[in-house]
Amino acid sequence: MKASLKWLRELAPGSLTDEQIIDGLTAVGLEVEGREKRTLGPGAAQIVAARVVSREPIEGSDHLSICKVDDGQGVHQVVCGAENYQAGDVVPMARVGAVLPDGKAITKAKLRGVESEGMLCSARELGLGDDHSGLLQLPKDSQIGQPVEELLGLPDLIIEVNVTPNRPDALSHVGIAREVTALSRGALRLPAGAPREEGTATSALARVDLEDAAGCPRYVARIVEHCRIGPSPLWVQERLAGCGIRPISNAVDATNLVLLEIGQPLHAFDLDKLAGARIVVRRAKQGELLVTLDGKERALHEDDLVICDAERPVALAGVMGGLTSEVTEGTTRILVESAVFAPASVRRTSKRHGLRSEASHRFERGVDERATELAADRCAKLIAELCSGTVRPGRIDRYPAPKPLARIWVRPARVSGILGTPVAAAEIDERLASLGLVPVGGDAERRQWEAPPWRGDLTREIDCVEEIARTRGYDTIPIDIPKAGVGETAARSVESSATAAARSALSARGYDEVLNYSFCAEKDLLALTPSSSGVAKTLPLRVANPLTVEQGAMRTSLLAGLLRNAHHNLARGSDDLRLYELGRAYLPRANELHPAGPLAWPVDEPRRLAMLALGRRTMRHWSLGKAADEPLDFFELKGALEDLLESVGAKAATFAPAEAAAAPWLHPAAACAVFLGGKLVGALGQLHPEVAAHFELPAATMAAELDWEPLVAAALPVRKLHGVPRFPAVGRDLAFVVDESVPAERMLAEIQAADDKGLLESVLLFDQYKGAPVPAGKKSLAYALRLRAEGRTLTDADADGLCAAIVQRVRSALGADQRA
Repeated sequence: MKASLKWLRELAPGSLTDEQIIDGLTAVGLEVEGREKRTLGPGAAQIVAARVVSREPIEGSDHLSICKVDDGQGVHQVVCGAENYQAGDVVPMARVGAVLPDGKAITKAKLRGVESEGMLCSARELGLGDDHSGLLQLPKDSQIGQPVEELLGLPDLIIEVNVTPNRPDALSHVGIAREVTALSRGALRLPAGAPREEGTATSALARVDLEDAAGCPRYVARIVEHCRIGPSPLWVQERLAGCGIRPISNAVDATNLVLLEIGQPLHAFDLDKLAGARIVVRRAKQGELLVTLDGKERALHEDDLVICDAERPVALAGVMGGLTSEVTEGTTRILVESAVFAPASVRRTSKRHGLRSEASHRFERGVDERATELAADRCAKLIAELCSGTVRPGRIDRYPAPKPLARIWVRPARVSGILGTPVAAAEIDERLASLGLVPVGGDAERRQWEAPPWRGDLTREIDCVEEIARTRGYDTIPIDIPKAGVGETAARSVESSATAAARSALSARGYDEVLNYSFCAEKDLLALTPSSSGVAKTLPLRVANPLTVEQGAMRTSLLAGLLRNAHHNLARGSDDLRLYELGRAYLPRANELHPAGPLAWPVDEPRRLAMLALGRRTMRHWSLGKAADEPLDFFELKGALEDLLESVGAKAATFAPAEAAAAPWLHPAAACAVFLGGKLVGALGQLHPEVAAHFELPAATMAAELDWEPLVAAALPVRKLHGVPRFPAVGRDLAFVVDESVPAERMLAEIQAADDKGLLESVLLFDQYKGAPVPAGKKSLAYALRLRAEGRTLTDADADGLCAAIVQRVRSALGADQRA
């Protein structure tokens, strides 16, 4: 919200300086984010209104003219290249010695051999806009010699206020002025609203029918006749331009001026263009069309609230007017609309048609129902003054169900308790009264206050406590640091510990966490079940009013978001990725959309962990040579997952080939199922080629998805730590030749089963080899064994005995031969 400090001072006169107002507004929650000085610069006194006495073209020039100009101190000769003026016009003249806002100094000069004593200025040369097509035209009744800055109502300071969504009342100068008066303990000076009326009553000239009172709780109309449409006075144009609104015409500018002043959006209709001189507020009908003021034809939705005449829609309620009823140069009779529209209705219509306006911005947040009458009167008065019109007596006011004002009980003791500092009852009364609240009952210990109609956000006692806190200053609330006790601390939950440990483990492996929306594109979810997999696709739960077309369904898998993240990064040159996400999936239960019987809640929301990896195994470095270009593979992802399981203490995990039904999104030849305590908890492997193609990812992309709750259930509540072993370990390496069909994990299980004395501390597969001299159909698996006894030093005989037992067991169980 852009606000003029000069305008604010008219509404809230006082002794506060500009800096005090800015700092005060920021302190009470209306943060001033920027400021702009509106002035013609240090030489403004020498830029004056001047009348063109005569104009003659310079011989040999196609655009320069010699002008005789009266600036109130005499007639001067000025050479000018503009075309949009003639003798008798009043224009800005920069006298010799003036300095323009851009720093240009005006001196006597010669153009085409003709002496020029000054400069006639355009709006852009005065720093008032981008218009450089011709001279800025001043009113012909302007006082000759008067500084142009005075005619424009300058200098001024424009501030940009960050208004939070709960404070729609501050989207106006009156609303901000109320805050200034609360700071200065001054009085608010509301703008004069009552116009001079004469002629035929408004009710006899037009009719208003409110068919949708829910969408339009109140509609006020006034009529101004005998209007002459033209440009607004300069002070009006400057006031609007300073606040970011383009001046259009005197009638339209009057509606925008009241919008900025009071915060009530208004609209001016050409009454002669309204069929039947009638206004009907209703919902749109199927197939109806409306051409809005931006010139676009819009197909209306049945949920759109529209303003109609006796025949057709003429405006989108609360958003934008229609072209067929706009005020033009030929308009003489104006119907002023001052209405209240339901915020949700305006928000839906604005979003549906992609239209944002100053009006919709305010209606979406809520406007004061009781200000519509004042705004209508104020606008009619301004139109009459600016357009030389006549305001017709009375107003049409459709207000079927006035909303009662909120009443709130406030206890001084409670206020002091919440703020942590004593606040006197008298101070509470003073501060609430300064904000417009009115006492309506109670006593010194508990007083009831009636909230003002413009503060719809005040409904509870805590709201009033917040108002007291912000107006007296948050810095008045003491900061007491509690003393630390030596008591028991709350136990950390297993889930919290496991989640932190998992995040730490994945981060150590180079994985970055991502947070995606719970919504995604339905086509991405369906693509995770390729047609060639033979698995039936699961229809996701659709969102009734999605933010975008790409967020139209609730995710049934976290992988869809991760794969889109990978595509986004690859498209921007980041091709080494390790990502994970921990969040909820939304699995449809049987209901009316999934016909197995209706249930009270249509989805299950399990937490899941999804992982993705692609690119090189290691970062490129000169010392690594060709190894730096090795692509990561299945085992890189599996190793990261094993580290994660180890970090949370879930040691009973096993791996086996996955069926298509368990993970249709994985390549059938590179899919691994993860079991925990014999229960399937997820899968990992290489993406299915059809899935990779859909997301435009490399074929070697690795992915995993696991149910999180089983991992948490298997996690250790408290990790047990052990001291440094007192006795040394003994290392042995064993290599075996075995059939290719024997999994390395089966070999590992047999090695561990051979240790009946508890000497085997760890087993690590460090090599797999196929080829000569290993026979065809065989493979060599080499394991590094680490042996240790708890209470003594192992001997070679102990180690050799265990190794012999291992060799014997794997030979009898798997037919494996020890490789020398």
